[in-house]
Amino acid sequence: MQNVLNALRVLEEVAARQPVGVAELARATGIPKSSVQRALRTLQTAGWIRPAGGGITRWAVTTKALYVGRHAAGDLSLRDVAVPVMEDLRRRIDETIHLAIPEGDRVVLIERLETSKPVRIVLALGTSLPLHASAHGKAVLAAGSTAMVEQLLADGLPRHTDTTITDPGELLAELEAIRKRGYSTNGGEWRSDVSAVAAAVMDGTGQPVASISINVPTSRMAGESRSTYGALVREAAAAVGAALGDAHGRTGLVPG
Repeated sequence: MQNVLNALRVLEEVAARQPVGVAELARATGIPKSSVQRALRTLQTAGWIRPAGGGITRWAVTTKALYVGRHAAGDLSLRDVAVPVMEDLRRRIDETIHLAIPEGDRVVLIERLETSKPVRIVLALGTSLPLHASAHGKAVLAAGSTAMVEQLLADGLPRHTDTTITDPGELLAELEAIRKRGYSTNGGEWRSDVSAVAAAVMDGTGQPVASISINVPTSRMAGESRSTYGALVREAAAAVGAALGDAHGRTGLVPG
């Protein structure tokens, strides 16, 4: 039983930190390196992880993990509804578009439509993002319950870059601004090279079930484009939410 639990714990950490090596996994999990290595071999044999390349072996999850996660989250109908809207958004601006769903104290990327531009942001599907330091996360937080925000503040706001919001009062003010304008922004708060705008997708009960973002290299995110992209992503998220409500009413599908 312990070997199974170790493998599952290692899989979770690989998904959260990919690409990641044995030493970092051992530190993150508190599991001895030898046990981490055994877990990695088991997960690779089962098709859940793969070497990410480079001189030192580092690991990343495979699409098998994403496939199972989609079924567990019940988001297949969400994806079916969201992708056409995302494709229209990408055609209009030719930037990378992401779809994410909330999962505990993180948000997880479940779909990506890439820009044709040579300089782009590449985030693996299945990547989990912090609520307080990503456009997706802040969009969900602003649209979510007070209890969600209070729990996040109680757990602390770890710093990821020099621009990460770590002060509770500053985050609360930011969430209020997001509610007023209808979209969130990220100016390199999780990774300094990644900037984004995002808006929450709401279900029929008024709860955030997903978020849609426009992601660009930080060097390409100017003030004017931020507000323009914000209006577009707000419109896209509203369209997906409305379509989800229609689909749920007709078929009883779970939206996300």
